[in-house]
Amino acid sequence: METKTADKSVPREIAALLSSERLILRETKRAVTPFGGVAVFVSFLQKIDLVGQLRRHMPVKWRSPNHIDSTATFLAFLITVLVGARRFAHTALLRGDQALHALLGMKRFPIDDTIRNLFRQFGMGQVQRLYEPLTQWQIERLPLRCEGYSLDLDSTVFERYGHQQGSLKGHNPRKHGRPSHHPLLAVLSEAHFLLHGWLRSGNCGTARGVEEFLKEALALWGQRQKIRLLRADSGFFEDRLLSFLEQRQLPYIVVARLTKWVKRAAQRVEQWRELDENFAVGEFRAKLFGWSVERRFVAIRERVREGRDSVGRKLIDLPGYTFRVFATSCPDAPEEIWRDYNRRADMENRIAELKHDLGADGFCLQEFFATEAAFRAVLLLFNLLAEFQRAAGLPSYRAPATIRMQVLTCGAILGRGGRRLVVHLSQSWGGLKTRIALLDSILNCEFPTSPKLGLALET
Repeated sequence: METKTADKSVPREIAALLSSERLILRETKRAVTPFGGVAVFVSFLQKIDLVGQLRRHMPVKWRSPNHIDSTATFLAFLITVLVGARRFAHTALLRGDQALHALLGMKRFPIDDTIRNLFRQFGMGQVQRLYEPLTQWQIERLPLRCEGYSLDLDSTVFERYGHQQGSLKGHNPRKHGRPSHHPLLAVLSEAHFLLHGWLRSGNCGTARGVEEFLKEALALWGQRQKIRLLRADSGFFEDRLLSFLEQRQLPYIVVARLTKWVKRAAQRVEQWRELDENFAVGEFRAKLFGWSVERRFVAIRERVREGRDSVGRKLIDLPGYTFRVFATSCPDAPEEIWRDYNRRADMENRIAELKHDLGADGFCLQEFFATEAAFRAVLLLFNLLAEFQRAAGLPSYRAPATIRMQVLTCGAILGRGGRRLVVHLSQSWGGLKTRIALLDSILNCEFPTSPKLGLALET
């Protein structure tokens, strides 16, 4: 009886779910991984020498003789997020993945506490010393665009549970009254590149510190390429920001906050140019209370239709229409201003990918700058994935979760061929055949040289 009970407690045979076929379960000592496709991403990291850059700029150095190198720990965190981790504790899932360790060249994979302790060593200075040169290093390989890049500003909310530094009550559209952090982001739209990011306390307004934030972002960008336009929503509709952009001669389109003064000015527009039966455009100039200069406003009027939601807001004196108003320094026609701003909608996709695909809101520590260091690491990984797609020759941009499923996820077994390690990719998962073109594109890729660097070399 005891023997039968022992056999039942550890089942070795199960039935298939949709048939009566019996399946035998056995263990194997061979190193197996579901992430064999990470080999393609590893070849890209070798191509751009990420490890060399991390070792050059890593501000944290350990003295213990039994330590795991801080660069290896940081890289382990990036790979953990890459394969789908959303918490520090999820690192434990990769500790036994010997095949993945072989791909990374790691003899020891750090536990979650080791990764936390690394980020806890970061203060404000360490964050700047690591991420500023890494961002500039990535900027140098961005594709050249004669017309320049569009810079989009936005903020989001990271909900927090506990009592972390900077986790305060503020604007939280999903869970009112819940403490949060309020990050600020700047994205180069055409390159899907996160130029800069700040982690802010939850009680910050949307535009809090945006001028200093832009100074840092523009200092990172330098004079490499042209910023053709800055776009932002109504949370950034402030005279200080608009004056800052005008002083820097940066063209902008910012959604106007519909205060009573803006509404009155919009109601006084007499000349509306019909675009079609539902949309019309107009414009006016106004100097709002507290402003030092008069600025141009573009108004979009949309007819209210049954069964279709309108984006703008209604004005009491003009029923049957909704309105959107933009403050702009661009001389283009009103409809072109409207269409150009609508391309900013892709910014919401970048925020969603950071939160849902890379778990940017899930890596939180007690110390504020430790949390910011982890947050900036996720931004670094996002940019690496965007650059990886360009280097691999993918025809269009794909979200990180799509890259994870289509490229990185592939069953593989670690073996040996003579004295060399061999990673056998599963043919039924696409194997090497579907990834060889990506590897060839990465190995043959020639990265563009920064215009600023190119001029320096010529002289």
